[in-house]
Amino acid sequence: MTLASATKRAAKPRPPQKGRPVDHGAWFLVLPALIPILILSVGPLLYGIALAFTDSQSGRTEPTQWIGMLNFQDLVHDTLFWHSFRIGLLWAVGVTVPQFLLALGLALLLNQDLRLRWLARALAIIPWAMPEVVVGIMWRLVYNADAGILNETIRDLGLGQGRDWLSGLATALPAVIVVGVWAGMPQTTVALLAGLQNTPRELHEAAAMDGAGAWRRFRTVTWPALRPVALAITALNFIWNFNSFALVYVLTSGGPGGRTRLPMLFAYEEAFRYGQFGYAAAMGCVLVAVISVILAVFLVGRLKGGADA
Repeated sequence: MTLASATKRAAKPRPPQKGRPVDHGAWFLVLPALIPILILSVGPLLYGIALAFTDSQSGRTEPTQWIGMLNFQDLVHDTLFWHSFRIGLLWAVGVTVPQFLLALGLALLLNQDLRLRWLARALAIIPWAMPEVVVGIMWRLVYNADAGILNETIRDLGLGQGRDWLSGLATALPAVIVVGVWAGMPQTTVALLAGLQNTPRELHEAAAMDGAGAWRRFRTVTWPALRPVALAITALNFIWNFNSFALVYVLTSGGPGGRTRLPMLFAYEEAFRYGQFGYAAAMGCVLVAVISVILAVFLVGRLKGGADA
């Protein structure tokens, strides 16, 4: 074997070896982000799941005991919990659907070449920048039965004397849903606007040259490009809305008569008003499981629909 052939053979790249050990040094780059997640999210979640199988209560002197599925058996027959669960679903759907439709219209408007578009975009995200507690207090003043802006406007227009919106059995949930839509619409608008701006303008121009109208361009060009963003933000909004607590707590505290008692409010009352920590943890486990199943069915259906299209 000559020197040239030996040099050529040595220069050839070696094939990767199977079972080669992974460089564990990369884990040190992930740890700063992984440790807070494990401590603040995964740890409490596992502790809550374990707590659901105990008889943990506040103020008891006896040690906490493992009771198995007893909390879940009691939960199956708890009509008040399932009533709050139905209210939670009504709230989540009633907020998520109008929230998406209004945000889509606003995003399409803000995507146009309008004067002072930057100012309109800044104003559109103001509700997002406000804490939920502040939003709740502000809307309580709007809905105030005696001196609220809404009732004052109704009286000035001669449409009646107004009503107590947050205390009426028929108006409490719709009034709270309006606040939820207003408070949550900005982040949906921002996400959809980002998706619209990532759509190539050349596609719209080509469709317009082919004679496609505004609706046809939206259906054939805009919506297919926007579908992944719409799917993601709708799923996230549903989770956020179903797990709402602070906004509804400030507005109605679950009243009147439990008409706005969302599942999170019900679990909060069981844990911190009545001291039933184990029972409240079981509620949390059921809520996580049911919502995970609903979202899985929703996402699979939407993804199949997108693939068929």
